[in-house]
Amino acid sequence: MTRNKLALSLAGLLLAPIAGTAFAQTTPAASQDQSQSQPAASQSNTKQLQTITVTGSALPRVDTETPSPVTVITAQDIARTGFTTVSDVVRSISADNSGSIPNSFYAGFAAGSSGVALRGLTVNSTLVLIDGKRSASYPLVDDGIRSFVDLNTIPLAAVERIEVLKDGASSIYGSDAIAGVVNIILKPSFQGVEGSADVGNSQHGGGFTKKATLVAGTGDLNTDHYNTYFSVEWEQDQPIRASDRSYPFNSPNWTNIGGQNTSWGNPNLNGVGIGSIWGTVAPAGTTPGGTATGPFQPLRPCGTGSQSVTVPGNGPGTGTYCQQNQISDYGYFQQKQNRGGIYGRYTYKFNDSTKAYASLSYDENKTTILGTPPQIQNSVPVNTNFIELPPTLANGQLNPNNPFAAQGQYALINYAFGDIPQQTITDDHNLRGVLDLQGTFGDWNYEASVVGNHESLDYRQAGFLSYNGLINAIQNGTYNFVNPSANSKAVLNSVAPPYAVTDTSDMDVFDFNVNRELFDLPGGPAGFAGGVQFRHEAQNELPLNPGGIYENLGSTRIIGNRNVSGIYSEFDAPLLENLEVDASGRFDHYPGVGNNFSPKVGVKWKATDWLAVRGTYSKGFRAPAFGESAGSYSAGFVNTSVAGLGASPAFLAAHGNDAYVTNPYSIEEGSSGNPNLKPEKSQSFTFGVVVQPLSWLNASLDYYNIKKSNVILPANPGTALAQYLTAGTIPAGYTMTFDAPDPLHPGAPLRPVFVGADYINGQWLKTSGLDLDLQAHFEFSNGIKYISEVQATQIFQWKEDIGGQVQSYVGTQGPYGLSSGAGTPRTRGNWANTVEYGPLSLTATVYFTSHEYESAEDITGTTACYDALGANGGPLIPNCTMASFTYGNLVGSYKLNDHVTLTASVDNVTDRKPPLDPINYAGNGYNPTYDYAGIIGRFWNVGVKVKF
Repeated sequence: MTRNKLALSLAGLLLAPIAGTAFAQTTPAASQDQSQSQPAASQSNTKQLQTITVTGSALPRVDTETPSPVTVITAQDIARTGFTTVSDVVRSISADNSGSIPNSFYAGFAAGSSGVALRGLTVNSTLVLIDGKRSASYPLVDDGIRSFVDLNTIPLAAVERIEVLKDGASSIYGSDAIAGVVNIILKPSFQGVEGSADVGNSQHGGGFTKKATLVAGTGDLNTDHYNTYFSVEWEQDQPIRASDRSYPFNSPNWTNIGGQNTSWGNPNLNGVGIGSIWGTVAPAGTTPGGTATGPFQPLRPCGTGSQSVTVPGNGPGTGTYCQQNQISDYGYFQQKQNRGGIYGRYTYKFNDSTKAYASLSYDENKTTILGTPPQIQNSVPVNTNFIELPPTLANGQLNPNNPFAAQGQYALINYAFGDIPQQTITDDHNLRGVLDLQGTFGDWNYEASVVGNHESLDYRQAGFLSYNGLINAIQNGTYNFVNPSANSKAVLNSVAPPYAVTDTSDMDVFDFNVNRELFDLPGGPAGFAGGVQFRHEAQNELPLNPGGIYENLGSTRIIGNRNVSGIYSEFDAPLLENLEVDASGRFDHYPGVGNNFSPKVGVKWKATDWLAVRGTYSKGFRAPAFGESAGSYSAGFVNTSVAGLGASPAFLAAHGNDAYVTNPYSIEEGSSGNPNLKPEKSQSFTFGVVVQPLSWLNASLDYYNIKKSNVILPANPGTALAQYLTAGTIPAGYTMTFDAPDPLHPGAPLRPVFVGADYINGQWLKTSGLDLDLQAHFEFSNGIKYISEVQATQIFQWKEDIGGQVQSYVGTQGPYGLSSGAGTPRTRGNWANTVEYGPLSLTATVYFTSHEYESAEDITGTTACYDALGANGGPLIPNCTMASFTYGNLVGSYKLNDHVTLTASVDNVTDRKPPLDPINYAGNGYNPTYDYAGIIGRFWNVGVKVKF
């Protein structure tokens, strides 16, 4: 096939009906032949169309249906979803699974961001590109280990399409492309002016959103030889308070549904608990010791919004206290977020074969996160559960905060600092510039590009207690517990000093690649592509909790920079008219890590006019990230109980099964960078079919199987905890620190509050599953068009070998220690139905996520139910299974004329509530990763689009 015919076939293909997934396109096998029979085009058009490539390949193609499954989401598809951010669009893909990062996980290490995890292989195994080029990582890393690209910093207004490669692609792109690639392709040119304005609100209160976009451009590449355009967008999302949502999600008291009451203020073990802002004190004797000698009483009268509760008797936790619902008083399900950005692009066409463009973008994403008041009650990094107010201050005066001071007694205190609001602000700034030159030299097509991407994040936090500041305030009496309104700003800052840092990330890339036809084969011309790439990567995340000065706050320190080089090539051979073989490979060099070669081979066989069979085999790799390298560390918390961790009957009996071992508390898990880590390696294969038995029906079904080896992971804390709690010993390679003694059984074994080790190369991880993409489209004689699209992913297995123990997570809440602890649903899918009639378009989409069994094998080492929040210490959910979640969105538009279109949408039309997920630590009783639409509830949006 000549180059003219090659380009003309592509031109015809672009005009042919394209098969679609749910808001996605896949070229059907039958339409491929139709596209190749279009009439010939001019030489100039040929050169313009040659450079079109598909994600995962370095070669221009006639047939966009490659051996690898690729989903194409066009701007029109995006409009039909009603989504207003790249994050919402990408994370709605059915292949996005465990390890995905939702905007709503505000307590995570990477707060204020959003990341995609194809195949459930975490965000660092999915490569996100912009126009086929790498971008800087978010300056904060997920769980203190995983680097990823934040989807919030990509401007939706400038997006032409999104290509999702659901296959390994290290043979072209190098590290991180193990699970697949998400390629955000921006508009190459634009003429005219388009603007939009939208407002939306939730039915149940909160979340009011405003958005505006503008795209304007001028110049025709063919006649003026240039095009320049810019896009601007801005969006503001108001917070949603927990008090505006229904029970049980707005409360810590789950007794009405058979659960426990963990309301603030209850001193359930000599002051241990969660203090209310009115405080509770009990006499504790004339010598310090942390043991109550009498009943508790309010430190000051219970205020509005609290309930006075009396527990009769003389035992631990008896007396009167102010019970407070701080979930309702201070909790948020959505925090305030401001996003804005500007993108500009100038393209110049030198001649029919050569053009260049320069682009510059700046995006800002600011999230203000408000939290519950800080507590005296903490077990890490310093235990404050048994802090006492002394009878006399450091200057010898009686302590006015201690009602028992006149009797010379200490006062055990249970308290929340309502006058110290907890706040975290992440203000991310992303500056990115690109220079790109494309042309021909003889029979060769070439592209040279330079990318400079700098991302800086201003991190501000306030309201986290300093242990030293707290002790000084108590001993000197500078903090007024009885009358908090009397505390000055200076006093508050001494107890909880504010902290501010700026974290950065850089990605600078030079890429040069060439391609050409080599020789004719029976199926057409063989093609070759090759390229070289040089990258400078750097990341500097300053300590989140320097020196462990803040209570109940994890920490990270990520630092590193490196220069990476790679060379890659691809050879495509259409051996027969119906048989294509594609082979590619890439060699990379990472300083301190070594060399890696990643090959891939793909085959596509068109069995009949309506059936094509395809498959690939590839090897991939992921180099250790900066968070896993020497000099970096991270530490975070999980909330659990010693009993929930599987402590031996002897351990529990030594404590009399009291609250010390049965009540949930925080355990800090720490990991340090390891300079001896090896890269993760992967082997994957896919096998699929693409069918179009009828002109109005087409579908693709693809099986995938991925195995990772040398998996980089924190040393399993569950292993060390289980050995200590059953045998009383600590495994080699681990460190462990312990809590203060049990006041009721001071001689009993101590409960652990910290477990840590270096990152390690684990054994292997396996996952396999099936992707379905289906589209049916009809055009009726009365002018009505109907499109029905289905996209679904079924995971067959997700297993990991950790230290010889094979753990299986599919269909469970595991891996629980990963990101937001969302789990691995077995099935995700969506079904979209669009009706178009004249100027009217209406789309209804149903989204589905399957149930999860609430086990956390990566934490407990067993498959037993991890839910122990029932009133009797058993599961709160009788079958220990979080139910499936199904909800629907409705999106419509009406074109008034050629210039004005009205839009409207209703999300979660049926106002479906999220299923109860009692063990999820990212949300109060629900799973924000998969069921966030349920906690938002019914949400409407109206807008207008103007085009000139």
